[in-house]
Formats: sequence, C-alpha cells, structure tokens
Amino acid sequence: MRAKEISTKDFRDLSSEVARLLTYEASKDLPVEKEIIEGWAGSVEVQKIKGKKITIVPILRAGLGMMNGVIDLIPSAKVSVVGYYRNEETLQPVEYYVKTASEMEKRIALILDPMLATGGTLLATIETLKKAGCTSIKGLFLVAAPEGVKKITDAHPDVDIYVAAMDERLNEFGYILPGLGDAGDKIFGTK
Repeated sequence: MRAKEISTKDFRDLSSEVARLLTYEASKDLPVEKEIIEGWAGSVEVQKIKGKKITIVPILRAGLGMMNGVIDLIPSAKVSVVGYYRNEETLQPVEYYVKTASEMEKRIALILDPMLATGGTLLATIETLKKAGCTSIKGLFLVAAPEGVKKITDAHPDVDIYVAAMDERLNEFGYILPGLGDAGDKIFGTK
C-alpha cells in the first residue's frame, strides 16, 4: 500500500482486505444474542450481534475505500456519512456534509478513514456522532501517527481505535511519515 506507483485496483483491494481484518478485531467483543434459524437439517441455534447493531461511518472521501471490507463482514450495517476537508493552512477540519442513520443512540458507530494524522477530523467526527446521540464509537484506520492517536485518546478515552500500522510521526505539514501518500487519490485514481 505504501508503494508510490501502486495501481488503483491494488490499493482498493488492499484497503478492503485490511478494513475486513480491522472490522473483525473491532467487532469480536460485541454483545450477541441467540436466535433459532432453519438450517438444512432442521432448527439451529446461532448467535447474532445484539441490538440495533452497527452504522458504518466513512469519512468522505477516502473512507469509502474501506467500506466494502466492512460490509463483507457486517452486511446489515447502516451507513452514515460525514464529509470534512482539512484546511491546509490551519490543519483544522471543515465540515461539508453529515448524514447519519436513524436511532444513533442505539447503534455502534465504526468510523472509517485510511489515515489518522493530526486527529482533527476524527475529533470532529466523534463530536458529530455524539451530538447525534451515539454512545459507542470505534475508529478503524490503515495507518496512524502517534500524535493523532494521543489527541483522540486524551479527548475521548471511551472511543476505541484500531490501527493496522502505527507510523513514526507527522511532518511539519501534518502528513504521516512514512504514510501512504494521498489515500483518496489512490482509491479513486485521481491526482
């Protein structure tokens, strides 16, 4: 994923695969309930995630590249969407779109974003979800910088963070090193 000349297809495939692995880790401790279903040989008792379940929250646009991997494991999840862009001068997030699922107070939110850099966008997303009534939030990231993780865990110790690779640091422009480059451009084939 870090290769400068990785193809759009390969980056998308790897984003989905890593998101699938992160989803397994983030969902393995969720409460379950028993249900009786009809199997090929009769009734079978199975377990399913308890309650209203999950809303996937990709942060536009790059977070969309992780969605397929999550939906592979949780196909009944509702999708909420938030859009922020980073002001390159202040490094602060600027909201431009929010649409959440119904009954957020009953849902577990899985925030998706390939990169957790300064933590500003994630902080804004968490605050948006909490204002909508969500009380159970987890974040899934392909790479992260220690500075961003610390910012989030200090501000919201109740939010669980799942990271595939913890990178070294942020540079003076707020980019993760060694990082991935622009994940949105790699996912969408744009520059």
